[in-house]
Amino acid sequence: MKYPNLVPKSVCKTDIHVTIYGEGLSETGAPVPALEKDFKGNYQDRAYTKLTGEQKLVSLTGKVYIPGDICPELAVINDGIVVVNGVERKLFAGTKARNPDGTVNYTLLELV
Repeated sequence: MKYPNLVPKSVCKTDIHVTIYGEGLSETGAPVPALEKDFKGNYQDRAYTKLTGEQKLVSLTGKVYIPGDICPELAVINDGIVVVNGVERKLFAGTKARNPDGTVNYTLLELV
């Protein structure tokens, strides 16, 4: 069965540069990039304050929706940098929205 694209490419107009870091560190102690690539995505500004598990307040400034699985090598996206509209933002959380058959429908990146 073919599932519908919840984030169609026709609504993805914003240029986005994504750098996702894998687990571990290089010899110099820097994070190791698992992915560094340009995408077209749907960017939504959204700023609010959220209480994390460590009782910290985080002001999220945006979300990026990208069709498909942008980094199939990693099961979980948890660290990286995203450049949207010329502004560099830190990746707060990454979500791979899955279809019932286990394939990834879209990737959501929440930015700080």
